[in-house]
Amino acid sequence: MVLGLKILKLILTSVKMSKENFNPTLKSSLKKKGSVKFALDGIKLVFEYIYYILFKWREFKLNDATYNYFYYPYNATWRNEREIEVPIVWNEVKKCEPEKVLEIGNVLSHYFKVKHDILDKYEKLLGIINEDATNFKTDKRYDLIVAISTFEHVGWDENPKEPTKIIKTIENLKKLLSKDGKIIFTIPADYNPELDKLIKNGKIKLNELYFMKRISKDNKWIQIEEKDIEGIKFEKPFPRANGLIIGLIGK
Repeated sequence: MVLGLKILKLILTSVKMSKENFNPTLKSSLKKKGSVKFALDGIKLVFEYIYYILFKWREFKLNDATYNYFYYPYNATWRNEREIEVPIVWNEVKKCEPEKVLEIGNVLSHYFKVKHDILDKYEKLLGIINEDATNFKTDKRYDLIVAISTFEHVGWDENPKEPTKIIKTIENLKKLLSKDGKIIFTIPADYNPELDKLIKNGKIKLNELYFMKRISKDNKWIQIEEKDIEGIKFEKPFPRANGLIIGLIGK
């Protein structure tokens, strides 16, 4: 009885989410696939979500910490790196007062009710600061600045392309940190090979650096050594990130 009610609740939640923002890619595929295929994709995602919530493993490890895999309808997190990067970063955000946190790229608000500052150059939503992080200035000082799969786009997915722009961006963000503040970021390995090289060659100064690898079709991740991140490809063999780089930068 209890399990039945839980499943019903999950179905109702999933249907509601699918109407609003279940997976952004579905909206863009509506015209390409037609309404029937679009509806079938939505139904498939609903049942995938229920399956992962009820039956899949719930934990992964990073260093000495254990985290729950993060399953959420928006962006179908069980299919990609959001499954691990969201809980890693959110765990740090929860330790800080909201007014002392700055997020680069609007990600967490899609999953939680947030009160921290969000800086996103492109996403035009109420409460988001639409400025370039490379030039952003404020009198506020932050204990924590986070970026979830955002830094790899800086200077890379822009026109004109400027692969080293991220160095200037990080240096600017460091000026916004409080005395003991830190920047925590995640990036998918091999999405931006130039950024990977900057990190590997020490052009971006990091206090801590960690690596995760996807090892299965159903999105299980393990921690690996730096040497093992070499050769991991974006979109191969699994969709989206197959490796994740997690960095920490102090002031």
